[in-house]
Amino acid sequence: MAAHSAPHPPGASLAVTAGWGVAAASRAAGRGSGSVIGGRVALKLDPDLLARLAQNLDCVLVSATNGKTTTTRLIAEALRAAGPVVSNALGANMPAGITSALAGGSESKFGVIEVDEKYLAGVARDTDPKCIALLNLSRDQLDRAGETRMLAENWREGLAGSKAVIVANCDDPLVVWAASSSANVIWVAAGQMWKDDAWSCPSCGGVMQRPGDDWFCNECGFRRPTPSWALSGDHVLDPHGSAWPIHLQLPGRANKANAASSAAVAAVFGVPPQVALERMYQVQAVAGRYDVVQYQGRDLRLLLAKNPAGWLETFSLIDPPPTPVILSVNARSADGTDTSWLWDVDYTRLTGHPIVVLGDRKLDLAVRLEVANQQFQVCEDLDQALQLCPPGRIEVIANYTAFQDLRRRVGN
Repeated sequence: MAAHSAPHPPGASLAVTAGWGVAAASRAAGRGSGSVIGGRVALKLDPDLLARLAQNLDCVLVSATNGKTTTTRLIAEALRAAGPVVSNALGANMPAGITSALAGGSESKFGVIEVDEKYLAGVARDTDPKCIALLNLSRDQLDRAGETRMLAENWREGLAGSKAVIVANCDDPLVVWAASSSANVIWVAAGQMWKDDAWSCPSCGGVMQRPGDDWFCNECGFRRPTPSWALSGDHVLDPHGSAWPIHLQLPGRANKANAASSAAVAAVFGVPPQVALERMYQVQAVAGRYDVVQYQGRDLRLLLAKNPAGWLETFSLIDPPPTPVILSVNARSADGTDTSWLWDVDYTRLTGHPIVVLGDRKLDLAVRLEVANQQFQVCEDLDQALQLCPPGRIEVIANYTAFQDLRRRVGN
């Protein structure tokens, strides 16, 4: 929690002040930003604090398996055209982290909030959002989050009756099924590269037909809705059919899809697509993701990929062979302790790249690469990995805690 001098809603100040104190002590002890522990203490003292802090904000919630931190950042940048924004920009996306972020924004007009998929319904109840953006659902942290269909059901039940405008990706059947319980949905054709979690109908369990970009279930009639917004190449098509160019510093098709959804959200708050998309160009990196850093005389591009869908998108944006690739995988509690997802990633896409493997679960990854018939070397740490990489920029792909370890190592 960062100290802030402006007044908070009645009754919130004591809990907020206590949270700030604990957060400051955590920072002084070298235990990180203190935002989560500060938020936990504040919520313990005032269980209704999140609702109090959100009551004077126009809020948008962003939830997904992949892309929510980046999309939250893009939406925040767009909405700043219309007023001050408070956001949990660094990705602390459970109630304690969200509470901590909002406590620092009592003079803001908008709250742009990334929300962990499991907590979406509860946070929506507390914050009474004007808009909720649903981007995608795929397998991730199976030991913690459970199966994707269950998450979709939680969303569907939790959002039923919500007054919020739902901005939802019509190309993901799980998202469509979850959003369909809501009265006011704006459909965005944002695409879906990873389809392996959406071959059975979430409505009836039948086999989904997926010709081209379309999808439908012959058994119950559940089908892809008609979008009013769409990503089309390097443009966003708005509901009037106008095409607005996307200019991003962030790489890859997935980020263009995030920009399309962000433009649709910004329009709900009265920010026109041209203004929203121009402002998104300001975003160069998101909590270290996509940063190119210099370390030991080498240029390293840091890329975060936490699950099969994320790895697939990341493989599509790295430089072609013979660019060296360092892969790092951990399985700590923040990552999910189950690494069986490695077998769902198509590592043959790395053929031709020199590959170096590290991280707590480097041997799990090594076995997977061996089966995929890839050439690779296993290392103890980043310094050793760099010695094995041929010259040129290096693509570094890591899952969550492995990514944070690497950022600390290179001073990012």
